[in-house]
Amino acid sequence: MIMRWLLMAMMLVATPVMAEQPPEAACAALAAQDFSSGTEAPAHLMASAVLAAAEGLPALCRVEGFVAPNTGFELRLPLKGWNGKFFHAGCTGSCGFAAASPWVKECDEPVSRGYACIVSDMGHRSTASEGLWAWHNNEARIDFGFRATHRTTVVGKAITRAFYAAAPAHAYFMGCSTGGRQALVSAQRFPDDFDGIIAGAPVISEGGTSMSFLWNLQALSPVDGKPLFDAAALALVKRAALAAADGRDGARDRLIADPRGAFDPLTLICKPGQARDCLTRAQAEAVAKVYAGPHDSKGRPLYNGGGFMPGSEENWLGYVTPPGGRARAWRSGVDTTRYIMTDWGPDWNYSDFDFDQDAPKLAEKDVFYAANNPDLRDFKARGGKLIIYHGWNDPAVAPLNSVDYHGAVTRAMGGPATTDDFARLFMVPGMNHCYSGDGAFAVDWISALEAWVEKGEAPARLVATHLAGSHDSPSMIRRMPPDVAQRTFTRPLFPWPVQARYTGTGDPADMRNWQPDRQAGTTP
Repeated sequence: MIMRWLLMAMMLVATPVMAEQPPEAACAALAAQDFSSGTEAPAHLMASAVLAAAEGLPALCRVEGFVAPNTGFELRLPLKGWNGKFFHAGCTGSCGFAAASPWVKECDEPVSRGYACIVSDMGHRSTASEGLWAWHNNEARIDFGFRATHRTTVVGKAITRAFYAAAPAHAYFMGCSTGGRQALVSAQRFPDDFDGIIAGAPVISEGGTSMSFLWNLQALSPVDGKPLFDAAALALVKRAALAAADGRDGARDRLIADPRGAFDPLTLICKPGQARDCLTRAQAEAVAKVYAGPHDSKGRPLYNGGGFMPGSEENWLGYVTPPGGRARAWRSGVDTTRYIMTDWGPDWNYSDFDFDQDAPKLAEKDVFYAANNPDLRDFKARGGKLIIYHGWNDPAVAPLNSVDYHGAVTRAMGGPATTDDFARLFMVPGMNHCYSGDGAFAVDWISALEAWVEKGEAPARLVATHLAGSHDSPSMIRRMPPDVAQRTFTRPLFPWPVQARYTGTGDPADMRNWQPDRQAGTTP
């Protein structure tokens, strides 16, 4: 293809350096290499320096640079033990960074496996929750939508080849949230970039996810100046949802295997004389709105992602406006809408959004970001493999986004058999956004993808592990902790729509007592 010829031209420009001198000297010399011509992705290297081995990571050559027009990147190259492969790690939220990139943590696990690993700022400088960079800036929107990921991949492969004097044998991408969108966009628009892709909780529709934030901010906004919910009220709803739906998979484990349609919050409305363990009508109706997701005044859904699921309620506190302050989700929801999806500007607020009039106005800019094309024939034809995963308790990107997209891909690609041989979805009970939660959420996605791409072993049954303790690290790509005591329980995951079912005999902690239920996911 044309892309391959462009990459070959770029590779001819750069001189292999590792073969001519020790790795430390080769790293220092790399910054002098010219990557500015012979390609669609002209780049400039600003610095290259050795990072000593530390915290379980090998000694690295750290390369900093930018690719035209405005995408900063950092590439990490193991000085010894390169596995011959390339890895692009995605970012989250609005991405961006200013000085030190927070996204390089995403490379820790790939680098520890021997990968050359790259991250980027997606074409702008910001924190992960800000959107001002996009205001009246379609050049930046194009980078954030698709160009930055692709061009960073092209130049990253070229630098890797120049350093090791060998082209990567395989290339992989993994990301969650915005990184999940990067993953799907790569499969849809640039099928030659990667042999294997992992898309976690993907933002398939930037406009739809933006509306979801606004919908929930409005639904959970204060009534008469008082917060509609506190942590105790949301915990009450979660307990009621678990009481109604825990056990659908045969196990009473405080997890809802498939929460679709699992609970009616109107059953919690306080009866006459009841003052505890119940909701006001306004609270119950607000919960129902969050479950339903964005609709217009006639009840028509405004996108295919639906709402948040029963069992996830304790995660909604970020949408609740505290007295005298702003909800934690305010910045992400408002900035995405007023700057990234529109040019409405700094005076606009979430309460201004009219779900009858304003929803269509997000469509124009959504063409930059959309990751909803189900036609993956080109990606499949070159042997590409795709793993999508999503947690049922996600409070940021509604889980049905991934279920809907997988269904569209299955129809477009000719049915389950012709889809499962290259693309599989895993829905994770009790997992929050990308990681953490009540369920078994830690999965070795990378090894599963490697086995599929390199050995032809499709992921038919994966082991998910619940880890005790705090999981506040910004990284979405994590290694399993060496401390076995942190691993509190495991559950099997099967490719959607198959779900795990407890046989009802023996210890639920024993993986042999769980079997695939091939009918469970076909209907709510």
